[in-house]
Amino acid sequence: MTEIKLYKSPWRAVKLLFLCSIFVGLGILGIKAHWMSGWIAWLNIGFFGLGYPVGIFHLLDKRPQIIINEIGIFDRTINNNIINWGVIKDAYPINIHQQKFICLVVDEEFVPSKKKGGLYKQTVKFSEAIGAQELNISLGQIEIDVIKLTEFILLMIKATPVDKSNLLINAPQEWNK
Repeated sequence: MTEIKLYKSPWRAVKLLFLCSIFVGLGILGIKAHWMSGWIAWLNIGFFGLGYPVGIFHLLDKRPQIIINEIGIFDRTINNNIINWGVIKDAYPINIHQQKFICLVVDEEFVPSKKKGGLYKQTVKFSEAIGAQELNISLGQIEIDVIKLTEFILLMIKATPVDKSNLLINAPQEWNK
């Protein structure tokens, strides 16, 4: 079975580590030069120091973030199941505070909130209020053209099984044009 695997961009992790280093360095410099209050400097070091384990985790994480195949889409951030093509009705891109997402419109009977509690259902209402759906593919850590990926998903929704295989084979060449 042909699959397209999308991985996190290592440059985003390097950028996070670099930016954390700047602020941790400013905190250390503030302590050494006595131009910053001690507790503010330590708070600065502690808060931005938390970015190091996150950045290192993202840098070393070699698992695919998104897997697209003939059956459907698997996104590690959504849930542990593949979202079948037959369940997806529509897809559209959305940008929320410079974070890119692809929103998947699914049949009412397959929405995850049917099996969840009241708090989860309230967060779903908030997502819908900002224009998103219950199932949103986060592309914040992936370097890819959101429009091309959305068009590809829309093609895969309507394609026959034979066409899906051909689309999966040809998609990486189309994305690199």
